[in-house]
Amino acid sequence: MKTPTKNRKQNKTNYTSSKIIKILFIGIALLFVTDGQAQIFKKLGKAAERAAKRALENKVEEKSEKETSKAFDSVFNNDGKILKKKKSKKKSKKNKETANPNEEVYDQEMSEDFKVYSKFDFIPGNSILLYDNFSLDNIGDFPAKWDTNGSGELVTINDEKWFRLTNRSTYIPLTSSSLPENYTIEFDMLMNGLDKKTSSQAFLVFLFADNNSFQKAKTWSIVEISPCQYIESQGVVEKRINGERQFRNKMGKDYRDVINGKTRISISANKSRLRVWLNENKIVDVPRLLADGITNFKMYTIGLRDDRNFDEIYIKDFKMAETGIDLRSQLLTDGKFSTTGILFNSGSDQIKPESYGVLKQIADALLQDTSLNLNIIGHTDDDGDAENNMMLSEQRAQSVKNILVSQFEIDQDRLQTQGKGESEPIDNNSTTEGKANNRRVEFIKL
Repeated sequence: MKTPTKNRKQNKTNYTSSKIIKILFIGIALLFVTDGQAQIFKKLGKAAERAAKRALENKVEEKSEKETSKAFDSVFNNDGKILKKKKSKKKSKKNKETANPNEEVYDQEMSEDFKVYSKFDFIPGNSILLYDNFSLDNIGDFPAKWDTNGSGELVTINDEKWFRLTNRSTYIPLTSSSLPENYTIEFDMLMNGLDKKTSSQAFLVFLFADNNSFQKAKTWSIVEISPCQYIESQGVVEKRINGERQFRNKMGKDYRDVINGKTRISISANKSRLRVWLNENKIVDVPRLLADGITNFKMYTIGLRDDRNFDEIYIKDFKMAETGIDLRSQLLTDGKFSTTGILFNSGSDQIKPESYGVLKQIADALLQDTSLNLNIIGHTDDDGDAENNMMLSEQRAQSVKNILVSQFEIDQDRLQTQGKGESEPIDNNSTTEGKANNRRVEFIKL
């Protein structure tokens, strides 16, 4: 008779344990339940509920308390992953605090960003012809460094100034001289309000022409970027000489997802060759798109809906620069070079992934010549406090070193860092172009 009593006690203990665990499970689950999920749970059928309970009871009976705890973790797998990420970031922050204060520690997120840009071979020019971040213009105004035959205005988006382009308008950046044979153009673009009704005949057009006016050019080349979403984007390239069409071809790229939202536009002109990137994606590479005599750049819009809430196009941080000697060749022959092509977040030492092309050239030079050692020197403009600028320039130089070591596997003993802050300007800090030239990174052979 002792055995049945013992069994009853055991069964009662198991039942009590099971009941307690079920209550704990429900309590934990409720902590993660949103209002919408609660409504879903209320709508579950009784049969499904009983089946779930039986499955849980069987699980409890089969597992020890430790194993049951693991099972609960697996139920909340998605939340568990989020918690692990947060824990990892906290650990990373702790590592930064305990590490060398002059050494920036990069997490996996930055590494993944650079991996995305691993085929990005755009190299920006070094001698800046025009830089406009609209800092000198007022919200609601048309920017002073541009001309148009239509309209446009500066707006604020997330505390940043953006230049809104309107429909059926041509925009000309006002440079002091014609464009050289080799140059680059960069800017951030934001397209908002695109949907299935955005026309297949809507375009943002990059126009390379033989004049710098609103009159129709005789010799020109265009790259048409389509924001259309309901069919594959019908972007095209076209070339005309003295009014006669040489060719007009579709790009054959489906970039709908890329163009919908914020995009980095990069353009490189090397004599007749023209290349265009959307973020890290090269969408145009035509060896003879630009004819002789094309020395001007314009943009125009067509086919956009005039409703303010749809087909909106904005640009910011517009930069045109002349391309000089290949950076790697200059480093190997002259033993030094300076670049404005390594970009950082404003007031930060965090390197933007679109800097990949320049950094790769530096790494290639170091890998090609294993005896080459470099001093990396950061420079800033004169905005802000001089002491803070000195610290920021040191941190940016260190960030460049860290990327070369972590992403390109360069021996850290071959690299030194230094910051000069605003103390050695190479241009006038009274203009946006001068400030942009002064925000640079130098590499000097040791």
